[in-house]
Amino acid sequence: MFKTLIINSGGTFNKIYDHVSGELIVPDNNSAVEKIFELLNINFLNIEIVGIVYKDSLQMIEKDRIEIGDLIESKNYKKIIIVHGTDTINLTAEYLSNRFKNSHQIVLIGAMKPISINPIDGAVNFGIALSLLQTSEQNDIYIAMSGLISHWNKISKNKKIGRFEVIN
Repeated sequence: MFKTLIINSGGTFNKIYDHVSGELIVPDNNSAVEKIFELLNINFLNIEIVGIVYKDSLQMIEKDRIEIGDLIESKNYKKIIIVHGTDTINLTAEYLSNRFKNSHQIVLIGAMKPISINPIDGAVNFGIALSLLQTSEQNDIYIAMSGLISHWNKISKNKKIGRFEVIN
């Protein structure tokens, strides 16, 4: 069984409703990822979860991407899933592609709806990412969103229809 690192950086995937402010917030914990493990009954896998940044991706800056890259370098994993917000997921994927040229198999995932409200989208994207890591040995950077998975620069968010599409 392969070892996998899950880096949880925040995004809609993680958001919860704050009853005081009345807003959706990104909590400083990994409860959304842990909920997916529970829903998919995959607690038997050799996976380490590390939380970092905990931001909406619109708030992410270059320093945050460097921090994610530094975390990857500090760990001894070749197969990695990164939970990320959807609005700047491609920017982080591009950064990682430049930093880790074919040395890791990294899949960035997110969700259009928070796990706390509707876990289906996030669970599907997580499952697709996990499946790729189990069945492929091709080191590269991928994005799994909207039930699709592709090389990071062949998939993007269509903001007019609210989902990701594969680009030809």
